[in-house]
Amino acid sequence: MSKLIISVSGLRGIVGETLTPVVAGSFVAAFAAELPAGSIIVGRDGRSSGPMLRDAIVASLRACGRDVIDADVASTPTIGVLVKNTGAAGAVQISASHNPPPYNGIKLFGGDGRVLDAVTGAKIREAYLSGTAAWCPFDQIGQAQREPDPHAPHLQAVLKTVDVDAIRAANYRVLIDSNHGAGGLLGVRLLTALGCDVTALGETPDGQFEHVPEPTAENLAGVAETVAQSGCVVGFCQDPDADRLALIDGDGRYIGEEYTLALCVQRALADEATRGPIVINGATSGMSERLAAAAGVPAYRSAVGEANVADKMIASRATYGGEGNGGPIDPRVGYVRDSFVAMAQVLDLMTSTGKSLAELADALPRLAICKDKAAVSTDGLPELFQKLRQKYSDASADESDGLRLAWPDRWLLVRGSNTEPIVRMIAEAESESDAQALCDAAKQLI
Repeated sequence: MSKLIISVSGLRGIVGETLTPVVAGSFVAAFAAELPAGSIIVGRDGRSSGPMLRDAIVASLRACGRDVIDADVASTPTIGVLVKNTGAAGAVQISASHNPPPYNGIKLFGGDGRVLDAVTGAKIREAYLSGTAAWCPFDQIGQAQREPDPHAPHLQAVLKTVDVDAIRAANYRVLIDSNHGAGGLLGVRLLTALGCDVTALGETPDGQFEHVPEPTAENLAGVAETVAQSGCVVGFCQDPDADRLALIDGDGRYIGEEYTLALCVQRALADEATRGPIVINGATSGMSERLAAAAGVPAYRSAVGEANVADKMIASRATYGGEGNGGPIDPRVGYVRDSFVAMAQVLDLMTSTGKSLAELADALPRLAICKDKAAVSTDGLPELFQKLRQKYSDASADESDGLRLAWPDRWLLVRGSNTEPIVRMIAEAESESDAQALCDAAKQLI
């Protein structure tokens, strides 16, 4: 990421190099010019560069005549809920998700509380690149006010989706690792409201990450040890802006992110109120598809990306959805990936079934995912896709988001990265060796 990366949902870069106060201010000025009238919410994760960027963004929005609601440190899904609760015209979330400390970014929300869809996001991108801004005269400068409790509406929305009394009666001992991101403030509050005995790691949102922020098995090895040693029944591990959740069982085994969504889908399908069509993206494990098939409900796949999943959910009237990176989407709370929804609903599933996290995870369909990548320019993708179609002529093919080849028992997705000159290969099959073979075969054709 030596260059500023501008996508349909926002931008990301290195603070002081590609991402400066001037860039941030200009970008949100273009955003404000495209939004309907109304206030704009500004939130941030715990990164140390957040307050500086917040100040620049608030100043720029005020200079465009916008009133600003400053939520300060809040998770990405919390900002989505707050937009709907306040009736704001949109929101700016300052976060670089799981990137290292030198990075920060901006994620944009519309008035519906969703991350911007591709069409709207493309308009903002073009407006920024063309220098669009609507600076106002001195007597029309907007005002800024601090939101005293940005987390309360989100907390209440999540609690309404679970049996609070039953979970409280179970008196679970749990660990939450927020890794000094935005998730600890609401995370501890939520788990306490659910009657849990909480061990909190990295609760202070100061961006001083104690481990690499991507919630993978390798990065969470120390946390897993702590879960096992502390006698907790589950470890909840968030990414810095808390829209993703990885799970660790009571024995310190990394369950991972793919299982987070599958377990939440299992719980949704067991409830008459939420049993219905589900949506996952093209790179997500087929565990959720198999659960949907067993429940007799449709499962749809969208292009990769939270906004694409949300679009598909709305179009298909899905009752649940999400992405396999640990991000369930419950429409009752909002069309945003949500680690807090995941925590509450995994506990609810444990309570309603009387099973441990390990038992629940082990009972899910056994599938293996392989992920790989290779350096290739986007110009070379059409030829690669043609070669793959010829090699696997017996597979159903979909080129709506890269090339996805599917068989009844396995699939392969090959797509260009939106942020790097690489191609990503993701395969799933009944065994690790079969999944790896699909990735290796695609790599050999490059």
